[in-house]
Amino acid sequence: MVSIIIPLYNKADYIHKCVTSVLCQTFSEFELIIVNDGSTDNSFAIVQQFADKRIRYIQQKNAGVSISRNNGVATAKYNYISFLDADDWWDTHFLEKMFMLIEDFPEAAIFGCQYFWIKNNVTTLSVNYEESGFRGYIDYFKAYTYKWWMPLTSISVIIKKQFFSKLGGFNPNLRFGEDFDLWIRFSLNYKVAYINEPLAYYNQDVDTSNRAIGGHKLYPPPDHFIFNLSYLRPFERKSIDLKKLLDGLRVRALMPYYSTGHYALEVKAILSIIDFTRQSLFFRLFYSAPVPFVRFYTWGMQVGSRLKRIIRQRIQV
Repeated sequence: MVSIIIPLYNKADYIHKCVTSVLCQTFSEFELIIVNDGSTDNSFAIVQQFADKRIRYIQQKNAGVSISRNNGVATAKYNYISFLDADDWWDTHFLEKMFMLIEDFPEAAIFGCQYFWIKNNVTTLSVNYEESGFRGYIDYFKAYTYKWWMPLTSISVIIKKQFFSKLGGFNPNLRFGEDFDLWIRFSLNYKVAYINEPLAYYNQDVDTSNRAIGGHKLYPPPDHFIFNLSYLRPFERKSIDLKKLLDGLRVRALMPYYSTGHYALEVKAILSIIDFTRQSLFFRLFYSAPVPFVRFYTWGMQVGSRLKRIIRQRIQV
């Protein structure tokens, strides 16, 4: 049995499809906990229309996704936990096939699957780290750096509740990257099992005001995981693979901060610990080029991205 937790905040356009994908699962032994995180639209009214005894609700003031998930886990009845965001959805066989994975690889504490990434009405299959159809244990650090694609997301995993609790759950202070922060802690302490079959849909075609990713958001350092990795320094010194992963994420995540000059002192401190000899020529040039050039390059990339989006929209019309 599994407890499924959906944090809900102003997702009236998406929540019906999300919940329906749960109720249509071929594996039916679950409870669905919907945490209404202070929604101001009619999201909560929509979910209340579902007449299913497996659904229960938590009402709270707006506190963010990390606290919402943690509160859901705190009330969960079952030993296995899964998360689903209110604008995403699952394949009908998600739970069934994930529990087959759990049965075959019981030593793992976290279980993940491949997923589809949906952006600008384009559906992309997440990168295969192993051969197609692979089922087994993976090295999370190597899997991530294989092609710099997230092997685990909050909507494509099932975790064991007791280990979630031991690790302290999601960091309640983080607004961006809270899931990555938790997967790192899981991977440092426990085995990760994975199935190379897409069973979840990660939807990025939502209002940018309600998206954690995109919209060129520059979160302040306390809110962004990239500024809160100091606790991992001792582990980086012992693991080349972890060092490679964290440095690679640092050079990527800090680009908009570096080009705009935001939080310059914090950015400079992080750049000073990166091993640039292991970075690509592109990143070595980016962080050594004159600032005006960097800003012009960043501006050009943003304009290009907007033009691509406009062209796609016109083609679809």
